[in-house]
Amino acid sequence: MSIFDKIFGNKKKNQETTHAKESALDKKRTPDELFVEQFKEKGGKFLYCLTEEEAMGYLKAIFDENSWKSAQCFDNHLQDNLNVLGVAEKSSASVFYTTCEHLIAEDGSILFSSVQLNETKLMQYPINFIVFATTSQLIQDKDKALTSIKYRFKKEIPSNISAIKDYMPQKKDPNFLNYGNTNSKNLYLLLLEDL
Repeated sequence: MSIFDKIFGNKKKNQETTHAKESALDKKRTPDELFVEQFKEKGGKFLYCLTEEEAMGYLKAIFDENSWKSAQCFDNHLQDNLNVLGVAEKSSASVFYTTCEHLIAEDGSILFSSVQLNETKLMQYPINFIVFATTSQLIQDKDKALTSIKYRFKKEIPSNISAIKDYMPQKKDPNFLNYGNTNSKNLYLLLLEDL
């Protein structure tokens, strides 16, 4: 064994041991615990709801806290929620209220498709998002999420599948390869228990 193997070999072994411990810890956590931890670590605002009434209370508080009087919204059920709160639906609003396809536990991201976004890219939407999701939409990783979408929409798979992975739009990304290519949003997640 050379001197370099002795020096760098131990470092590599220590890194492998640390990675194995972290991986074992991730396996012990449930997908919902992992998602919430990752989501909050990235700056997302998480609100857990047991009932739709509780979700409506949180939604009202979000609009009051930010002094928002209108929202963009394409979903008819969610538009009904806005009507109950007296919030106008406008295409020029500074907040977008929507559902999503899945919540990805492995990295705390939220997956959308053309069902929610039409054919508009995420970066063209307002910086402020409110996402209404249910616990049944929580899924372990992106592969399973894409498989689920393919299975659910057998005849016509939606296009424009994209994810929000960061919830601090003001944060600067040091990676120059990502310059101008971010889907970062100031995001509130209303998560309704449905299981």
